[in-house]
Amino acid sequence: MTSSSVPGLTRFNAADDGAARAALSEVCASTAWVAEVLRGRPYPDVRALLAASDAAVRRLDEAGLDEALAGHPPIGRPTPGDTVSAGEQRGMTGAPPALAAEMRELNLAYQARFGHVFLVCASGLTAEELRDALRRRLGNSRERERDVARAELGRINRLRLTRLVEAAPSASAFTHAPASAPATVSTHVLDTAAGRPAAGVTVALTARTQGAWSALGAAETDGDGRCGGLPALPGDATHARLLFDVGPHLSRERAGGAAFFPEVTAVFAVTPGEHYHVPLLLSPFGYSVYRGS
Repeated sequence: MTSSSVPGLTRFNAADDGAARAALSEVCASTAWVAEVLRGRPYPDVRALLAASDAAVRRLDEAGLDEALAGHPPIGRPTPGDTVSAGEQRGMTGAPPALAAEMRELNLAYQARFGHVFLVCASGLTAEELRDALRRRLGNSRERERDVARAELGRINRLRLTRLVEAAPSASAFTHAPASAPATVSTHVLDTAAGRPAAGVTVALTARTQGAWSALGAAETDGDGRCGGLPALPGDATHARLLFDVGPHLSRERAGGAAFFPEVTAVFAVTPGEHYHVPLLLSPFGYSVYRGS
């Protein structure tokens, strides 16, 4: 099947770099993966696009794999507004309360053991099958689990890319959202030194409109290190700022020692209608932030 016979692929090949990059960032949070797939355009057919994705996943270094994994929510707890993950995890919809509670506990145990979210290609799996997969993989070694997570990432990327280019009904899949919708922000804090999510970190959100900054609200990261309850940005916002109060968390991890970085600030440009998931990878003497999905 050639590019000309798949209109979505034709539009993807012809889209400007910004629009194509934004579309790919919704597929995978790894900036290295996005850059490599973007460089491969134009693709003659969907098979070539998927092969490029597979190769890019294989070439991800450890930091790139962590970046990709951090862009995925825990099974059973999709990020608010993330309709893609919610759809992929629909097997958890209506799960009995006891099973849902067990999944939360297993997710926490997994993150404590491996330092990242449990990633599985959840499309078509029932809640029981997802739970059983999580139970099995808790017994893996770290090296084995990294290989499994990488393979699952590849499967998810293939499914999302296929939907992107084969199911896109119009060019709107490769354009920015309309300006009438407000931009939204979420985040996820992962303590890379401790190998687990950073819970209880206060995150404050401010927005810049007409050159002035205004406070919008604050929330705390949950047990998964996620903070999805931040308010939407004003419609005329041009920039957003996240202030992470990481001092208390780092002090606790260092048995009361003073935090070298008591606060982390991330300022980024925003476009109305876009969702910005901006995770923080934290350690006692360094940190990084990036746009995830």
